[in-house]
Amino acid sequence: MTIKAATPYFLFNGRAEQAIALYQRALGAKLEMQQRFGDVDQSCPTAMKHRIMHAALRVGDALLMMSDGADEATPLQSGNVSVALEFDDPGQARHCFDALATNGKVVQPLIDAPWGGLFGVVGDEFGIHWMFNSARVKKA
Repeated sequence: MTIKAATPYFLFNGRAEQAIALYQRALGAKLEMQQRFGDVDQSCPTAMKHRIMHAALRVGDALLMMSDGADEATPLQSGNVSVALEFDDPGQARHCFDALATNGKVVQPLIDAPWGGLFGVVGDEFGIHWMFNSARVKKA
């Protein structure tokens, strides 16, 4: 058996569209697909028809999946998982970090890490924690 990928799947309890917009703006994510419950099941309750059943975003080489969840009782987050992002460019890391922090919370400011490069952690406005790592800037 070979595991091909480990992909985070976020539940946003009715806020997936806002999350998609944030990740497109902050991380340069590209929407690969999106389905609403009403697209798949016309017999679902009217209140559910507009909810996002499944969406996939491409962020660099990584895939993020998400949903509004099936109902209002869907938990927003597990609270014990962070998503680690690796950047080649420290400037891009700073830009994305700052964009997620705008309505979120800086947990660990971006610092020059002892292992080289930058490291920092930000919680976005949806409660998702993002760990930022970037390559060391090469001196000319």
